Amino acid sequence: MSNRTESYLVGLIGDGVMPSLTPPMHEREGDLQGLRYLYRPIDLLQLGLSGEAVGQLLDSARTLGFNGLNITHPCKQLVLPYLDEVSPEAHRLGAVNTVVIRDGRFLGHNTDFSGFAAALATGLPDARLGRVVQLGTGGAGSAVAHALLTAGVRTLDLVDLAPGRAEASAAELSRFFPNSTVIARTTAELPQLMPLADGLVHCTPVGMAAHPGVPLDLDLLEARHWVADIVYRPIDTELVSGARAKGCAVLDGGRMAVGQAADSFRIFTGLEPDPARMRSHFLELVAAEEGTA
Repeated sequence: MSNRTESYLVGLIGDGVMPSLTPPMHEREGDLQGLRYLYRPIDLLQLGLSGEAVGQLLDSARTLGFNGLNITHPCKQLVLPYLDEVSPEAHRLGAVNTVVIRDGRFLGHNTDFSGFAAALATGLPDARLGRVVQLGTGGAGSAVAHALLTAGVRTLDLVDLAPGRAEASAAELSRFFPNSTVIARTTAELPQLMPLADGLVHCTPVGMAAHPGVPLDLDLLEARHWVADIVYRPIDTELVSGARAKGCAVLDGGRMAVGQAADSFRIFTGLEPDPARMRSHFLELVAAEEGTA
């Protein structure tokens, strides 16, 4: 039997991905598992390429011997025509963020869905799922909604600043989850919705360093609510901090980020990652980043 250390070459394709924390998370876990694991950001902005170049980049990665690629904005939908096979979850979502290159074929997965599902199960294991309000239905919001309904949410109120987007999402989700109630709502309805809700999930950019603020009036939160955010820069968004101060159980956005990374690592290597160890490393990375900001 060979003593040669198994090696992996992985990449991340998307706009502005150079500061991503995904590469160091993957590489650290690879080191701790005794692998040679190299993860390279492939930044479309730096390369002067549009999202439509994703097919060309997949071909190049296959030629160069990459084992897989993570895919982020703006390529999660654009990548679909170039794939040989797509997992049922990714097919249902119409979006792929993880591509394995195996025997010359491209196999697509979606770890936005599984990452949030894992985050909810581990970070808020006792969350009541009778009725949940979700803010934001674009981008990762679709994957989060699927994960919530798969986890057993009975009524999901979708709130979006673009009513048409919320209505389209509600109609699609209702087809997939006929035993649950999914309703498009407006921000004006939040004062009526929150007293009925068990929890709140936030899926918009509000709260990011570049978009400070809170996505709703914090006075609408009660201690009995649980609150989940998918924003993780900063890790303690104004929403997370405000909800925690009110006594709410909270799920910070880092949980989903780590869940995504752990699932992708498993898909790329076939090995079982240590999510708790990856979370610890992730929090170190965020703290270091915030300390130098």
